[in-house]
Amino acid sequence: MPLPIKYGFPRFLVSMISLCLALFAVIVFASSVGPVSVPFEQTIAIILKKLGLHMEASFTERELLVISEVRLPRILVGALIGAALGISGAAMQGVFRNPLVEPGYVGVSSGAAVGAVCALFFGWSQFSVWALPLSAFIGAALAVIIILAVWRGSRSRSIATLLLLGIGINSLLSALINIMVASSTNDQELRSIIFWLQGGLEARTWEHVQLIILPIMVGCLITLSFGRHLNMMLLGDDQAASSGVNVRRTRYILLALASLMTGSAVAVSGIIGFVGLVVPHMIRLLTGPDHRFLLPASALGGAIFLVLADVISRMILQPVTLQVGVVCACMGAPLFIALILRSRKGGRTT
Repeated sequence: MPLPIKYGFPRFLVSMISLCLALFAVIVFASSVGPVSVPFEQTIAIILKKLGLHMEASFTERELLVISEVRLPRILVGALIGAALGISGAAMQGVFRNPLVEPGYVGVSSGAAVGAVCALFFGWSQFSVWALPLSAFIGAALAVIIILAVWRGSRSRSIATLLLLGIGINSLLSALINIMVASSTNDQELRSIIFWLQGGLEARTWEHVQLIILPIMVGCLITLSFGRHLNMMLLGDDQAASSGVNVRRTRYILLALASLMTGSAVAVSGIIGFVGLVVPHMIRLLTGPDHRFLLPASALGGAIFLVLADVISRMILQPVTLQVGVVCACMGAPLFIALILRSRKGGRTT
């Protein structure tokens, strides 16, 4: 699909460079601010030191410990999760040809939530620190497998049917979560469930970074290779098939990749909404509708969005820390409404 002239490659290149610089600036800012403030120069020097580079700037052992062992792992987990949700949202909006779709629509988030709540409700999380993320990931995978199996066995294999199945499974899984919440007799257990369902990045370590970096990075790289296929699919299944795209296989692969990335993200952060819905809309204003450009830009935009949301969650009500999922909802909902109003206004003027 040819690019409109106003969204040509030069504009995309400028947008990508700007997003990369913005992401680095946001990471430096997020690493600097907090109860223990660290000057930007020292922060950059510490980050470069972690990358194996050297910068002429002195910093204390305390500053090194605060940034490298406390803040930087949390920020990188947030950036990886934001990238996963952003690119997954852009890919799924292309697969369903619907700008109102996000990864949670096919049961990934709800499945992960059921798995995590089961781990908390039945006490599995007491046996290992990894029991919670592992249970969440298994729940996400099972939810997607069930939805795709039912969709494949149904008479109608349309995209609308798949969306309806996702809505139905999400409702069922939400009901299961509510049953476990209502049945909980332990106050600490109940608080842990609610805390996880709100989504957060507290106490994230380098082990969490290592847990999610491989599936998210591999998923992002493979998804990027399907930019042209998504462009063809926007024209309709018949047109895409006549252009040499195996529509069914491409759809399954992209759904699997989105589920892998979203499941990995939700497994360590809890439910975080609006990133996969709002970010692709905002990025389209910069790069246009071409998925070859939209996908990588959405990954960077999602990382920036979530790291900024985490900074706000830590700083806005000090010493109280809000859940980043709550902040994302507060930021994402108004932005989404504004984008809808903007698109409606644009439709009337054309």
